[in-house]
Amino acid sequence: MDWKIAVTLSVLAAVVMALTWLRAAPDLVLLGALTLLLSAGILDPAGALSGFANEGLFTVAVLFVVADGLNRTGAIAFVGQRLLGQPQSTRRAQARIVIPAAVLSAFMNNTPVVALLLPVISDWAKKHRISISHLLMPLSYAAILGGMCTLIGTSTTLVLNGLLIKSQQAHAMEPSGLAMFEIAWIGVPAMICGISYVLICAPWLLKERKPAMTELSDPREYTLEMIVDASSPLVGTTIESAGLRHLPGMYLMEIDRQGHVLPAVSSEAVLEADDRLVFVGIVESVIDLQKIPGLTPATDQLFKLDSPRSERCLIEAVVSNSCPFLRMTIREARFRSRYDAAVIAVARNGQRINRKIGDISLQAGDTLLLEGTTAFIEAQRNSRDFFLVSRVEGSAPPVHERAWISRLVLTLMVLSVASGLLSMLKAAMLAAGSMILTRCSRGSDARRSVDWSVLLVIGAGLGIGEAISQSGTARFLAENIVGLAGENPTFTLIVIYGITMVFTNLITAKAAAVLFFPIAVETAQQLGVSFLPFAVAVIMASAASFASSIGYQTNLMVAGPGGYRTSDYLRLGVPLSIIVWILTVVIAPLVWPFTP
Repeated sequence: MDWKIAVTLSVLAAVVMALTWLRAAPDLVLLGALTLLLSAGILDPAGALSGFANEGLFTVAVLFVVADGLNRTGAIAFVGQRLLGQPQSTRRAQARIVIPAAVLSAFMNNTPVVALLLPVISDWAKKHRISISHLLMPLSYAAILGGMCTLIGTSTTLVLNGLLIKSQQAHAMEPSGLAMFEIAWIGVPAMICGISYVLICAPWLLKERKPAMTELSDPREYTLEMIVDASSPLVGTTIESAGLRHLPGMYLMEIDRQGHVLPAVSSEAVLEADDRLVFVGIVESVIDLQKIPGLTPATDQLFKLDSPRSERCLIEAVVSNSCPFLRMTIREARFRSRYDAAVIAVARNGQRINRKIGDISLQAGDTLLLEGTTAFIEAQRNSRDFFLVSRVEGSAPPVHERAWISRLVLTLMVLSVASGLLSMLKAAMLAAGSMILTRCSRGSDARRSVDWSVLLVIGAGLGIGEAISQSGTARFLAENIVGLAGENPTFTLIVIYGITMVFTNLITAKAAAVLFFPIAVETAQQLGVSFLPFAVAVIMASAASFASSIGYQTNLMVAGPGGYRTSDYLRLGVPLSIIVWILTVVIAPLVWPFTP
């Protein structure tokens, strides 16, 4: 064995152990491994950094900006709540979740899809008293299955398609890669069979778990007034159908309709334009209310603030005993004029304040929920007027009036790629630029939306994959795999898929994908057959991460909120992995024959 192969295999073994047993951050582990390979002389600087110039990596980066535009305009969240409706059983609740999630994931990267739907489903589960542990793992699996149906469904598929194009160029083939829906030959059957399995088996395979974090037993309650805009889609709907009856941590206390108060509001009460809705609840629910199109805080002070609403956030401020406006009403204090922030709700030691916001007299210890900018936080952080000033994370008001623009941008991006008019990178960059130009996403938010750890994993993993190829390790492993599997291409395909699938669940999907792709290509060359079915097998195996929480980001995202354990992923995920394995090794050679 050549020393370069020995060193490369040693580094690979260290990577697997670090990611499997130490639970170290994948980006740091892979960057460390890349550093070792570069320092040992196995890679030159150009080869080590080649992964960061990969087309798929940049495509993933700009898709995060597209997802931010959809999130900031509320283009998906409110629609999700309306689509979920009112389930009659746990299985029906799962069906209402997995089918939309799978369809969305086919046309958006599945990580942003889960990120967008996670709070929506959590709130929906609380409203309908469904255990969240029965919903979140099916959500993650549905997103993964849906992502297998198109080229843009997962970042892993995008990256591997870039490697496939590079391999085609190296073997004097037309560098076409996979078409937008070509992977659907396997992805759609896998999605149908996988979702059917989840709906049949999840209700009795998943145990009820409590999430890692639960709500405080005595949360701070705010009194809040919202007004129904005249152009609101809620006008003419009932309280129940508008989703305002079972808000988690909040309830509708009364409706003020042209000076006439309607207490003990019925679920069948019909909303009218300019209704003032009085809610009592916790701050998280205040954020949820702001995401509903057509509902705005009732105070007219919001429209007098200097900054655009899209640049504001919610701020909690506790009134101190040295505040100059104690025992004065908010209106008398001219709060908005002095602080350039509007009070939209007040909490007072658990008491219910039955007054309009402007008529509430300030007392020491009152917690004010304000809408303002970060300039207020900087100016008042050390002020004697307030004991404490803090920003409520994730509270920027959605720009509902631009939701149709963000949906249009997403639709045009998908159509341009599906029709072959633009490459995925060009379409994604144009879509991201359109989101910023149309102010669906601000430049600062676009920068923050990019998950740099994901990009580092991809770039470093591709560099390690280059080391596997350049050092001769891919050829060495391919020869041994061929020796293990014999000369039968089908059996070799089964082995390649199985090994990639195991490592996907151990060391994350992207790491396994970029490590095993060159091995799969070299194995096909050793057998003298087309490498396309082997490449597709690696794509599917690296995407089908169901048996562990660390294998794929969406599984990790739902692990804490769902309270899941390793045994939960094994119990539901292993059979699902086998289903996709069987479908892939049967269908792949039929669609992409072994004969070159």
